[in-house]
Amino acid sequence: MKFIILGCGSSMGVPRADGFFGNCDPKNSKNIRTRCSALIQTKNENILIDTSPDLRKQLLDNNIKNISSVIYTHKHADQTHGINDLRVFSLKNKKRLPIYADSETRKYLSKNFSYCFMENKDYPAILKINLIKRNLDFGKLINIKVIKVKHGYIDSLAFIINKKIAYLPDVNKIFKKDLKNFFKINYLIIDCLRYKKHISHFNLDDVLSLNYELKPKKMILTNLHSDLDYKKLLDILPKNIKPAYDGLTINF
Repeated sequence: MKFIILGCGSSMGVPRADGFFGNCDPKNSKNIRTRCSALIQTKNENILIDTSPDLRKQLLDNNIKNISSVIYTHKHADQTHGINDLRVFSLKNKKRLPIYADSETRKYLSKNFSYCFMENKDYPAILKINLIKRNLDFGKLINIKVIKVKHGYIDSLAFIINKKIAYLPDVNKIFKKDLKNFFKINYLIIDCLRYKKHISHFNLDDVLSLNYELKPKKMILTNLHSDLDYKKLLDILPKNIKPAYDGLTINF
């Protein structure tokens, strides 16, 4: 069983579309970051988390030949606008691909990508949208606990996979009642946008405080802006914390 970080970049990626790398060394390939997406992979399942605008490239780079289901963290463009790249998997499997989202994300997707869900004699519907539950089971091997977190002015979802990996790519607050779910977890993959404070994301000081409080065995920082150079981060972080990079794979 694998957890693959397909993309770990912030909303504009690194480099940006205009080639700007910010403080990131362009010679280090780990500073080339596509927008956030991830994959849970078993022998029989490829469960995609979010459809980044860079999804096609991510799937090709990681040799992903099929997708069985999709779960969404929230409705923002950098998590949803690669949805059209799911079309090939519906055609390949000759059925609608099941996707799971909260009510706000469900409304957003249904309105803005209605062609994905509506039957048409020339272009059949490719997706079946489901309201996400607090617990999701995929076969006998994968259980996902779904926890609501704050992401600025909206809610986002955190996913805990088999009580071993927690994935929170867009978050600026975990509610106190839910902190216990993340305590001493094997891998805490978490939003760390930049050094400075941000209204919608954790920054470096925030995640260092969470590391002290929650004591994960390993913490991996994702949603990294162009402020955060991979090597410079690596040099200053505690031993149990690492910055993510596109293609980072965890076996669990």
